[in-house]
Amino acid sequence: QVQLMESGGGLVQPGGSLRLSCVASGSRLRINAAGWYRQGPGRERELVASFTIDGMTNYADSVKGRFTISRDTTKNTVYLQMNSLKPEDTAVYYCNADINSWRFDGTPVAGKDYWGQGTQVTVSS
Repeated sequence: QVQLMESGGGLVQPGGSLRLSCVASGSRLRINAAGWYRQGPGRERELVASFTIDGMTNYADSVKGRFTISRDTTKNTVYLQMNSLKPEDTAVYYCNADINSWRFDGTPVAGKDYWGQGTQVTVSS
């Protein structure tokens, strides 16, 4: 089965940068669309950045100009580059992806929505 593995979170000072990675493991798969979400203490989960199957991107106003979502199709990986980090960016960040896959004999498997386990980002001096 397809799994999403997130990495890159950690502790960083205000103004610093982090790059989050989300790898879709397994062979014979294609990421159709993906997004990064975050959830801070006592808050609802918020869509931070996303791209659609045709490559259109969208960003929350709070991160526009500071965060960039991208993908590497050869590695089945989605990235979130975060620059000029602020304390209010502190949250658990989650990767979400819509993925098509195929069985070993080429039989297609219906597209499914997957979530990563989340990675903690803490911005503090």
